[in-house]
Amino acid sequence: MRVLLWHVHGSWTTAFVQGAHEYLLPTTPGRDADGRGRARTWTWPASAVEVEPEQLAAADPDLVVLQRPRDLELLHAWTGWEPGRDVPAVYVEHNTPGGEVPFTRHPLADQTRVPVVHVTHFNQLMWDCGTAPTHVVEHGIVDPGHRYTGELSRAAVLVNEPVRRGRAVGTDLVLRLTQHVPVDLYGLDAHALRPGATTPDGHLVTHEDLDQDALHTEIGRRAVYVHTSRWTSLGLSLLEAMHLGMPVVALATTEAHRAVPPGSGFLGAGADDLVATARRLLDRPDEAHEVGRRAREVALQRYGVKRFLRDWDEILERYAS
Repeated sequence: MRVLLWHVHGSWTTAFVQGAHEYLLPTTPGRDADGRGRARTWTWPASAVEVEPEQLAAADPDLVVLQRPRDLELLHAWTGWEPGRDVPAVYVEHNTPGGEVPFTRHPLADQTRVPVVHVTHFNQLMWDCGTAPTHVVEHGIVDPGHRYTGELSRAAVLVNEPVRRGRAVGTDLVLRLTQHVPVDLYGLDAHALRPGATTPDGHLVTHEDLDQDALHTEIGRRAVYVHTSRWTSLGLSLLEAMHLGMPVVALATTEAHRAVPPGSGFLGAGADDLVATARRLLDRPDEAHEVGRRAREVALQRYGVKRFLRDWDEILERYAS
């Protein structure tokens, strides 16, 4: 099958393109958000092929995977196609709704030609899709292997664009954590975060520009992974840390209670819980290693890439015909 999709979320797309299909990736000259093409910092198979916008119509995809309202605009501008009429399509919803959340209407609500595929059950619950058909395909992770050593008595946090995204990803909680625990912050534009005067010197070190393999190795050297997001669908960094065999500490919000069952990590309702549990794991390396071992077992069973691709094949085969 030939599947057209935009490179929107690197980790999710990395898992998706591991399947048995040919994946067409729009590529613009500036490799901007309209056409990033193949990843530069992830390992993708040769079946993930870059396609220029003017070549899309001739590429004749069997199905289009839409991920943003913008994708519908680009598809029509570049090919003249209407998804669900001229070409089979599904819409993947990566995000939790914004605005007045219980009442937020999905952009594809009440139409029946393009199903909405949510990446978590929480997303499906919170978005009002009306009569649009919906499905859930939970995340899958390409296993990076057990890399946890915990040799550095520091907490790892991964937040992309911490200043712009602010409270949604718990930027304030990162700064709160640094008052009590040494923190290594990873992610796009991490350097833009400037700690306050109350943060002890050296308690916050920011890191950028690591490829995925190096990032996994470096995070795995830290003693604990802390997930500070208040309102994101389900951070793939949390699942990746569990695959690495790390003990994880996260806020008990959105889908975290399904991802981190008892014994495989720790969930807390507030900043004090994150701080206290992270501090305890730094002080108890034996406990940290055991919790990390169980976290990896859970992650491999529930969020393995084979299950993810099998679930997606069912969706693709259903709607491509």
